[in-house]
Amino acid sequence: MTETTETPSTSPFDAMLEGSLKDIGIPPRPLILERISHEMLQPEPDYKRLSSVISADVSLSASLIKTANSPFFGYRGRVRSISEALMMLGLDVASRAIAGIILRQAFPASPHFVRFWDSSARIARLSGWLTQYLGNHKLRPDDAYTFGLFRDCGIPILHLRFPDYPTVLAQANEEARLGFTAVEDAKLPTNHAMVGCLLAQSWWLPEELCLAIRHHHDATVIEMPAFTPPPTSRYRIAMAQFAEYLLQRHTGLSHTCEWEKLGTACLRLLNIAEDEVDGILAAAVPVIEAEE
Repeated sequence: MTETTETPSTSPFDAMLEGSLKDIGIPPRPLILERISHEMLQPEPDYKRLSSVISADVSLSASLIKTANSPFFGYRGRVRSISEALMMLGLDVASRAIAGIILRQAFPASPHFVRFWDSSARIARLSGWLTQYLGNHKLRPDDAYTFGLFRDCGIPILHLRFPDYPTVLAQANEEARLGFTAVEDAKLPTNHAMVGCLLAQSWWLPEELCLAIRHHHDATVIEMPAFTPPPTSRYRIAMAQFAEYLLQRHTGLSHTCEWEKLGTACLRLLNIAEDEVDGILAAAVPVIEAEE
């Protein structure tokens, strides 16, 4: 895992915009992530020390063990301790799992945010499962899972920063022609994809993940292989969008117009035929309905 210090877009406008976002309210990088990053740079990482630090937080420990035991990681046997979780997942995957857990804790526990994080968790879990189910060898399940957790992390930040953001968000969800972030940009000094990208960068998440967050409402990224983001970023975007569509189909909740704008490109990239979608949805129901 490497720290990224530039935004995915290298235009002067984006560079200036990044500077103007310092007061947006992006949560600071958690200390535990710095400690994990430090250990990852050592010739022989001290798993025992990290296990002790993580175990001191009961909630974090329980969540990490539960994540390690998620079926889409494909590990045999049950993880029963933080030490086992770290050894099984590896520090790279474990650090991203911990980042996802802490991300949710960084925001108020209001009913609105609870629903938001529940949806994000289901999309993340479904994205990881789909990667396995579809046999997509260009994307790892843990990468798909992490992206699902962080994809929309800019939304709660904008909720806290701008009182009228719920209205803007509703307009973006209902917009059938313009891009989602274009609606935000017309009303605000930034958009949730940019803010989410900056959070991911400041938390030292992988560059491919940051790029995917930055461009996840951009159909051009999905459709054009020669575009700037690497292939793994494109597959992250398409898999999460497909997962969200299946979730919306099954629950009938949180409908947006994004599938109408991005769905065809997502299915093409993932090599899924239209007549296969219903069968995939039927297989995904137990994953969608699984309790957190």
